[in-house]
Amino acid sequence: MKNTLKRDVRAKVGEDSNIVALSNHRLAAAGKPASNGTRRGDPPPSGSMRVAPRAADALPTGAPERRVAVRKSLKAAAKARARRGGRRMSPEKVIKESQHWLDIIARADRLPISRKKRVVKETVKSFDAYFNSGFLEYRKSVAEAEQYAAIEWTGEGNYIEDIMGRRYIDCLGGFGIYSAGIRHPKIVEAVRRQLDRMPLSSQELLDPLRGALAEILGEIAPGNLQKCFFINNGTDAVEGAMKLARLYTEKSGFISTIRGFHGKSYGSLSLMGKADYRVAFEPLLQDVYFVEFGDADEVEWQLKKARDVGLDIAAVVAEPVQGEAGAIVPPDDYWPRLREICDEYDVLLIADEVQTGLGRTGRLFGVDHWDVIPDIMCLGKALGGGVMPLSAFISTPEIWKVLEKNPFLHSSTFGGNPLACAAGIAAIHVTLSEDLPGQAAEGGAYLLAGLRDVQSRFPEHVVDVRGKGLLIGVEFDTTEIGYAVASGLFRRGVLVAGTLLNAKTLRFEPALSIPRKLIDEVLGHLDETLRSLV
Repeated sequence: MKNTLKRDVRAKVGEDSNIVALSNHRLAAAGKPASNGTRRGDPPPSGSMRVAPRAADALPTGAPERRVAVRKSLKAAAKARARRGGRRMSPEKVIKESQHWLDIIARADRLPISRKKRVVKETVKSFDAYFNSGFLEYRKSVAEAEQYAAIEWTGEGNYIEDIMGRRYIDCLGGFGIYSAGIRHPKIVEAVRRQLDRMPLSSQELLDPLRGALAEILGEIAPGNLQKCFFINNGTDAVEGAMKLARLYTEKSGFISTIRGFHGKSYGSLSLMGKADYRVAFEPLLQDVYFVEFGDADEVEWQLKKARDVGLDIAAVVAEPVQGEAGAIVPPDDYWPRLREICDEYDVLLIADEVQTGLGRTGRLFGVDHWDVIPDIMCLGKALGGGVMPLSAFISTPEIWKVLEKNPFLHSSTFGGNPLACAAGIAAIHVTLSEDLPGQAAEGGAYLLAGLRDVQSRFPEHVVDVRGKGLLIGVEFDTTEIGYAVASGLFRRGVLVAGTLLNAKTLRFEPALSIPRKLIDEVLGHLDETLRSLV
């Protein structure tokens, strides 16, 4: 096969002489000896190949330098071919494929069994080839679903149903987004009606729903927390809180907690207290210091050291209850002492309520358990009512003033859009009118008691049961047992999950209104699963 990359000196003699002349011009300017134009590995020049620089090749004084030609190596050529790929659909085929899925969406409740089986195969194939095949290895919906992978299709209240009609009691709640249940009719209706009028913001006219939701949130937030900003997910809320804290205090450092989870974008990841997520992206923000969650003395000691050596700390960041760590509840004096310590050392206190906010722990906000008012609070997950992605960070008017001089220091294209704000208004209405925090407190006490009864019968496997409200963790003796329990519950029609990378502790986060009858059913399936492992 002809090597098209090999130089043909005889054919390009004039072009090469230009390159040699240009190179010599640059070398002379740098005070270095001129080159004869040969490269490492080239054959020695022969008399017939020598070309003297022509006068026309010399660059006039002050003229801009010509760009040197780049010769593509074999390796670069291979990379270029790989980038082009060979899998691209024609526009006509893309139109046909997208119409295929539009038809499935339109006929979701009337698909024949053959079409459903095809959807299952196509979904697994698409995840593997185009999304992130690693997800398939971590999903029980693939590994434990027997003949057909479990493809989520519909849900309502406390139940999720896959495309093949298998029904599951949802005790996972999308990691806390379904506090009001799946497809709560009042929240869905609010979003549907808004969709009929205006889906997203014009970015110029004032959106009334954004103002209305801001007022409602400012009225229910603890203490004097009043000014807020809306974005799309929890990590965005934490990023905004970090920027606000730095801007207000004119300090750069943060104190976070070991095993704390605050998101995976660059700033929030810097607060992450888990090496599994951090190490691959180091170096992160350098002025972040970690302490044990629940140990206020260590926070005070860290702040004292920082003051003594001249380190600037803008804020202390913590979750009221650590969710991703496995529902870790701090001592009752922890949050009150954090408030006192932050005031004493003149640093801000940021409460990450992304998972605990809006009733999950049995109070409207997690910090309400200890009557603590943070300086900045982050919200997410349940704020969108399980229908739209929505998050927020909220602070006091005094702190917020630093953003008012230039409100575009922090902005978002989709944050606080009309659909999300309609969902947020409806979610808060449902949370208060149905007393979801009160239901979470009662249901959580009942579920905790039942889980501890199971623990008493299987002490060799169940190490601990803990939580507040309906943010509950069940810790097992090994990761293998934890995964086996989660898998056994899945096969019995109950959805639970461990932390993102570890199944030793399983989290229970059902809808806050889950009835006792369903809790009893879940406890029965857990008992059956553990008996099968003995």
